[in-house]
Amino acid sequence: SFANLRIHPHGLVLVDLQSYSDHTKGREEVDQLLNKVEERMKELFHDNIKRVKRLPAILRGGVIDRYWPTADGRLVEYDIDEVVYDEDSPFQNIKILHSKQFGNILILSGDVNLAESDLAYTQAIMGSGKEDYTGKEVLILGGGDGGILYEIVKLKPKMVTMVEISFASNIDQMVIDGCKKYMRKTCGDVLDNLKGECYQVLIDDCIPVLKSYAKEGRMFDYVINDLTAVPISTSPEEDSTWEFLRLILDLSMKVLKQDGKYFTQGNCINLTEALTLYEEQLSRLYCPVEFSKETVCVPSYMELY
Repeated sequence: SFANLRIHPHGLVLVDLQSYSDHTKGREEVDQLLNKVEERMKELFHDNIKRVKRLPAILRGGVIDRYWPTADGRLVEYDIDEVVYDEDSPFQNIKILHSKQFGNILILSGDVNLAESDLAYTQAIMGSGKEDYTGKEVLILGGGDGGILYEIVKLKPKMVTMVEISFASNIDQMVIDGCKKYMRKTCGDVLDNLKGECYQVLIDDCIPVLKSYAKEGRMFDYVINDLTAVPISTSPEEDSTWEFLRLILDLSMKVLKQDGKYFTQGNCINLTEALTLYEEQLSRLYCPVEFSKETVCVPSYMELY
């Protein structure tokens, strides 16, 4: 064990204890020790301590990584109890971890993407149940977990085309392979085959596909962009991700019917500057658009989105 005591001039006293223990009894002994330290501190300060706060131990070096940051940089500890899938594709690291609360969680290069608990996310990016997809032409950009495709197919569309992208998004064939095996509560059976009665999945870069559709004059009633969240950076001129988002927006408008709708995710509600900047991009499109927004709680994100 290793203890570190820091006393700051303004009155803050920090006691850090690092200890190695691979069994429950060892953790109980540490708790008992900290209880004694806390009691002794109160005695030494003659009960003049205004507040005592003890934080749970951070577990380092374990087989299972339980700590993942939120979009606005807060550290969250998940109740992960199993590594279900962990592979490196040519583009990224793909993890599917099991949470007692949220079921299996898809994590791409350290970013929590979607859990089996997160139907609220899928419903929101489809219009929160307010849209009639019956007999409609739908284009999904990204969505490699299969959740959006699975939910829309239930609504009897005319055709759903899902275009996966290689470098520009966090989705590739290995993501699809992992999800169809370990995220079936999210995707059902729609990823078992890349073509169904009313849908097709294209493993291709969506930018040339969108350009080709625009050139052909192919139009869609709905375009759903599930490629990437709004960048956290507030300097779009210096960030290639902003350029990518603007390009996708422009191309999507060119394949969207006059009365069509475009749905996409935003970001954590605390990232107000980035969200405002995204809204400003909408005024720079080649055609005028109207937009609305909705805030939902995505369970595994542990934040409002």
